[in-house]
Amino acid sequence: MTTDLYASSEHEAFRATIRKFTEQELRPRAREFDEAGRIDKVLFKKMGALGMLGLRYDPEYGGAGLDWSFSAVMHEELGRSDNAGATLAVSVHTEMSTPSLAQFGSEELKRQYLIPAIAGETVSAVAVTEPDAGSDVSAIKTRAVRDGDDWVINGSKMYITNAANADWLCLLVVTDPDAGYSGFSQIIVPTDLPGVRCDLLDKIGLWGSDTGQFYFDDVRVPVSNTIGDVGRGFQQQMMQFQDERLVACISTLAGAELLWEETKKWTEERILFGKPLSKMQNTQFKMAEMWAQMLAAKELGLAAVRALVAGEDATKTITAAKVFTSNVAIDVATACLQLHGGYGLMKESMAGRAYVDMRVATIGGGSDETMLQYLAKQLGF
Repeated sequence: MTTDLYASSEHEAFRATIRKFTEQELRPRAREFDEAGRIDKVLFKKMGALGMLGLRYDPEYGGAGLDWSFSAVMHEELGRSDNAGATLAVSVHTEMSTPSLAQFGSEELKRQYLIPAIAGETVSAVAVTEPDAGSDVSAIKTRAVRDGDDWVINGSKMYITNAANADWLCLLVVTDPDAGYSGFSQIIVPTDLPGVRCDLLDKIGLWGSDTGQFYFDDVRVPVSNTIGDVGRGFQQQMMQFQDERLVACISTLAGAELLWEETKKWTEERILFGKPLSKMQNTQFKMAEMWAQMLAAKELGLAAVRALVAGEDATKTITAAKVFTSNVAIDVATACLQLHGGYGLMKESMAGRAYVDMRVATIGGGSDETMLQYLAKQLGF
């Protein structure tokens, strides 16, 4: 599926670079990353050297100063890596934990944390979810209390991607429990500080992505590590979520498209009742239906990218795309697994791995229920 949005020679050259990296560094090592439970941290340095980790950031800090169309190209190609865990690890670093820092961080913070993150010398993670606060971000309880020039942080964060590889966290905490939505702040917390502990979690899918729970016990961090103004963390995090959701749409759909292509090959080679599975009407109808669903999802995501490139508000479109694309991806994964039959249940099967990887789509980055509630409010209900 192509689009004139990426028609320039610069886009095509960039796509070729990312595809070469994906085919050489990610796809051949997918099983290795699954077994290790994380991607090789050295890969971040390789991506940094290729300019992949700061596409839309200021060149003063090592970024490329490009627009959203290049980010879309990169995450499309990463989504075709046949390893959703590795794709997620990269997108967390580029689209979920560094956008607030790049947009609102002080000069000191950008030089100390953003520059090495763009270079791939450090790995970052975003820490918002808690054991009792997921989709309802306002319910978080992790607290930062000011003590002189330091914050003293206590609490815990759950389901944090890049947990094992992360050198620092973009941590959302309560800094004023009586101030409502103005009582939250984003704080950079290095993971090697005294009082920080991480336990890794065992997931049913996304095996190549390290996910963990962090605990904070009287962790002291300079107040200067606050991203933007104290009390603006909730609003900044909501903006950061938009980057996360759009990238999730792009990479998840790219993974579904790759699975569809491989499934088409499978049905052409698989002989059943004396003829290829692809010659059976049920197979043809299902493959055609999936293709149509993916085309619609693709266009919805592209509408959001076009709006952002034009400097327009894409919030409603991104929210709609998140819900629609997530469900399309799960439908595609389910149908492709069925068409693979028993082989689809094997871990070595792309269909099997995609089936468990895709299931997070309607939960991570904002559940379907939360997204629909949010969209309904935007539509005036």
